[in-house]
Amino acid sequence: MSDKRDEEGKKLYYDALKAIETNLIRKSSGGLTYIAEWKGGLLEHKMGHLTCFAGGMIALGADGAPDDKTGHQMELAAEIARTCHESYARTNLKLGPEAFRFDGGVEAIATRQNEKYFILRPEVIETYMYMWRFTHDPKYRQWGWEAVQALEQHCRVEGGYSGVRDVYASSPNHDDVQQSFYLAETLKYLYLLFSDDDHLSFEHWVFNTEAHALPVIKRESADRSNQL
Repeated sequence: MSDKRDEEGKKLYYDALKAIETNLIRKSSGGLTYIAEWKGGLLEHKMGHLTCFAGGMIALGADGAPDDKTGHQMELAAEIARTCHESYARTNLKLGPEAFRFDGGVEAIATRQNEKYFILRPEVIETYMYMWRFTHDPKYRQWGWEAVQALEQHCRVEGGYSGVRDVYASSPNHDDVQQSFYLAETLKYLYLLFSDDDHLSFEHWVFNTEAHALPVIKRESADRSNQL
């Protein structure tokens, strides 16, 4: 929102990203980059669907990264996007589990029953949208369209859309809940993924964690306000 004038916020972000890279980001034997979880002093090789927003976050922050790390951060964002796509591609319903693991010989797969559900979350689509806007690589729109088809096939019900209890099942077992964020975030990011770049342009708008579009306060506007 500050039009990249918040130097304190910028420093805090890049310091945090550096700590995440050092302590949490790992690469599997199969070449998938993931963000593990730190619990009780131990690293748990699990990545949550919620964490998949990080691909878009890192891409958004790559512009202006310190020490000429823009290219590195864009590569990291792309790798995380690929890992999150794999978590969808490796299920029967082509929808992502709540969390997926990298241990015991499995990669990007949920191994516990309480992690196999899908509740229409937006984070993977969010990262596809950011990656498309910054790279225009057609695979991100292709991956988004795959998600659309899976949502229509497995989540569409008479009254709207429903989550499913097990994405590895041969057919969906619906939980009969349409989460509010499905409309507010998931569908909004899908719409933006297939829209022109000047529709809610990143030059003029920034999305908060709940996908609310907030206006960027331009330097000239801020300067005029300070003069009043």
